Amino acid sequence: MRKDHRPYWLKSLQLRWRRWRTERYLLPQFDAVGVEPEVMDPASVHVFGANIRLGNYPHLISNTEKCIRFTTFGHKGGEAFITIGHYVLISPGVRISAAHSIEIGDACMLAANVYITDSDWHGVYNRTRPFRCTAPVRLGNNVWIGDSATICKGVSIGDHSVVGAGSIVTRDVPANVVVAGNPAKPVKTIDPKRRMITREALFTDAYRQTHNLKELDKMLLQGNSLRGWLRALLFPRRGD
Repeated sequence: MRKDHRPYWLKSLQLRWRRWRTERYLLPQFDAVGVEPEVMDPASVHVFGANIRLGNYPHLISNTEKCIRFTTFGHKGGEAFITIGHYVLISPGVRISAAHSIEIGDACMLAANVYITDSDWHGVYNRTRPFRCTAPVRLGNNVWIGDSATICKGVSIGDHSVVGAGSIVTRDVPANVVVAGNPAKPVKTIDPKRRMITREALFTDAYRQTHNLKELDKMLLQGNSLRGWLRALLFPRRGD
């Protein structure tokens, strides 16, 4: 549909139901979760393993076709860890798989279909033996990973850097650069002297932001009715 035909009270009820499902079924699967998590579809966020932690104001966008997956599977009898900072955005289809340690800093943005792994998951010559090549991965603060990029084992990415869509990152990336390609190489520098506005700015006054979003919804959905919503679902017309 081209527009949202739901009445405001119905959308509000659906959002409350989504929050309840998130708090009841999804969040207990993490070892720790900060304040005000926002999850678009809790049923399509899959958590496997222990030691997976989310910071404050995480924003997880997923759907049944493109799930978000967090996986820890320790090697050699040890534990594996995934630690995600505050204000992080994780888009549909993102997979984060740790055999040792993956750390993601504050205000990072992971676009759709990003894959981050700290292991090759098997040896080159003995492919029945797992975890032969494992090394920690670390993303600094305010890192932006483009659509369908892959971050490989042992990689460290510096603050504010950007990884281009479809890139394969096999080596460390310094702070304040844009890298792209396979293997990813620097293509541009970011001026560290310019003011950088990160996702943290969205949450400096979380209460006010929530109030403004509610008022915007009321305005956009004004005049919608239950009958009109059902009509648009069952008997859609051109322009719906």
